[in-house]
Amino acid sequence: MSDSNSLKAAILVVSDTASQDPSTDKVVDTLTPFFTAEGSNWERPLVKIVPDDVLDIQRTVCDWADGPNRVNLILLSGGTGFAVKDNTPEAVSPLIHRHAPGLVHGMIASSLQVTPFAMMSRPVAGVRDKSLIITLPGSPKGAKENLEAVFKLLPHACMQAAGANSRNLHAGGVKKLEADAGVSSDSQKTADRGDPQHGHHHHHHHHHGHHDHSCGHGHGHTIPKAHTSPSERPQSNDPNADPTRRYRESPYPMLSVDDALRAISQQTPDPVVVDAPVNTALVGSVLAEDIYAGEAVPAYRASIVDGYAVIAPASPDTGSRSTKGVFPVASITHANPGGTLSPLEPGTIARITTGAPLPPNANAVAMVEDTVLATSTPDGQEEATVEILTGDIKPGENVREPGSDVALGSRILRKGDTITPVGGELGLLAATGTKTVKVYKKPCVGVLSTGDELVEHDDPRTLHGGQIRDSNRPSLLACLTSWGFPTVDLGIARDTPATELEQSLRDALRGVGKAKTNVDVIVTTGGVSMGELDLLKPTIERSLGGTIHFGRVSMKPGKPTTFATVPFKPSAPAQAGQQQERQTKLIFSLPGNPASALVTLNLFVLPSLHKLLGLASHPSARPSLGLPLVTVTLEHAFPLDTKRTEYHRAIVVASRSDGRLRATSSGLDGVGQRSSRVGSFASANALVVLPPGKGRIEKGGLVQALMMGGVLSGA
Repeated sequence: MSDSNSLKAAILVVSDTASQDPSTDKVVDTLTPFFTAEGSNWERPLVKIVPDDVLDIQRTVCDWADGPNRVNLILLSGGTGFAVKDNTPEAVSPLIHRHAPGLVHGMIASSLQVTPFAMMSRPVAGVRDKSLIITLPGSPKGAKENLEAVFKLLPHACMQAAGANSRNLHAGGVKKLEADAGVSSDSQKTADRGDPQHGHHHHHHHHHGHHDHSCGHGHGHTIPKAHTSPSERPQSNDPNADPTRRYRESPYPMLSVDDALRAISQQTPDPVVVDAPVNTALVGSVLAEDIYAGEAVPAYRASIVDGYAVIAPASPDTGSRSTKGVFPVASITHANPGGTLSPLEPGTIARITTGAPLPPNANAVAMVEDTVLATSTPDGQEEATVEILTGDIKPGENVREPGSDVALGSRILRKGDTITPVGGELGLLAATGTKTVKVYKKPCVGVLSTGDELVEHDDPRTLHGGQIRDSNRPSLLACLTSWGFPTVDLGIARDTPATELEQSLRDALRGVGKAKTNVDVIVTTGGVSMGELDLLKPTIERSLGGTIHFGRVSMKPGKPTTFATVPFKPSAPAQAGQQQERQTKLIFSLPGNPASALVTLNLFVLPSLHKLLGLASHPSARPSLGLPLVTVTLEHAFPLDTKRTEYHRAIVVASRSDGRLRATSSGLDGVGQRSSRVGSFASANALVVLPPGKGRIEKGGLVQALMMGGVLSGA
């Protein structure tokens, strides 16, 4: 099936032998009929075979559970016994957000009716984000028996995990659920499992045709040697475990910068529309609707110069009186609120100021420069008569017609336009009498530093031991504020105890404690590397039920940058009859080194904030948000990293002689570009993008650069 009501499944076979020769695998052919039977509401399952390697297992599971093509059910077959290389439970357990011990119990209980060796199996089951994960034995018969024990319950479990309304699913009671699933609580039904003495041992889960264990990679016979790679012996980094059990290599695949940006764009929610008054606080907001003029500008015929309103003849041949001559000044019209203007009588003129309405009958304005005073009033304070020196004034001259600037009902701004600090958009809204507009809510960003070694930057006490001043938080807050986003200082969270970090994140999501208001995005620094106290990733996954979308990026600096989403239910009560919908909150966990934190803030956080701000909604929006990308000429040679793209802090100036943008490094002294050296940002206004390669790019080479600030003026 492929309709909207079908469920998606995937089968991952874990076997060294089958990964080298897929023809030896029999599990896929055994399990696939479960999903392709007539009347099934499952699609044909995806299939993949990987070796007994924790990282390969975790990458595949994360791809199926977190990627854009998420599946409802992930079945893993193999690696759940006691052999040395049976690592499937250790690979899967850290990825599960909510464990399902009932499914595990059901599978073991069913297998125990076949063989006591079922006690030697180590199955794992649970939910990651919206995907149900279950491990099965490696032998086809054992995998089939375990799946048979729970299969009829899986559609219901998968629908709940995917976010279906539990109240509706359970509306008919347990009996209806059992009837729909085709199961009964009256008696424990058992499927035909063949001869109970089939000799199938659940502790030996790699029977994909590879019974010879004498080749140095056997299950339970070969002790790993010191020369094995870290990926062959990863261990859990559970924060509750001791340091000897932490990972020796990151379980997260190394993403390219482009892939990381795509993941951020896919996971960043659509912007939220709010009503906002038209005032200076609107600057930086993006319009969520087209705006039409509620009033014409100007609303009346207005003078565009200081001078005298006149009645100009339609043509010189009409015999009408020319504008040249001496005229009595009948009235004075200023650009301010007033009563009804008296009509201008033929043969008279009215003094008028710029912007003032023309009196009735007047059809043109003579500039004050084309006039001279003829006579004054007896008291000498006012003009009695004025001589106009030209007869060439035509109807409509120096007059702004009603609606000539903005016509009533015309579209003045488009959805997706930004209210810039230049003032033009705000002035246009004000001029047309617009009181409120719909805009996209500016995302609020909370900034949290982590680490036992940190002290406040303004702490008057002298540092001692391994203490360092927290420069990241002030730097990031300053950068975010300059971009126009509201921020919340979340302070410093200690690594020990780990509960302080968890509580700080929860408070930020709930808008309590230091947060004081709900934040949409949390930016943290530190705690994302491989040390025993780097607890952000496990805290997000285990404690907050979040999903890590990437944990490593192939870049310099900023390799351990982490991006996650956390499901969050608002604390405000839902309206009567409505179920409280979960929201998605974003967490960017940036490296602790100052330069790395600022580089990754500019590179990854800003595009996400731009999407939340609604910048992508403009009809002509460029495909990539974030910093503007320009081409620069290198003023000297820049060294390359052999493996990773480098974002080199630089100073870009515009040459007055040829107009080119020229880039100079902010530090090439061997330490200037270290990730720990925040001083490399002190004068930098750009990140020069250096692709991986050997050697260097010579002076005069053309490369791309991301502009963090305005272009400086050069020689």
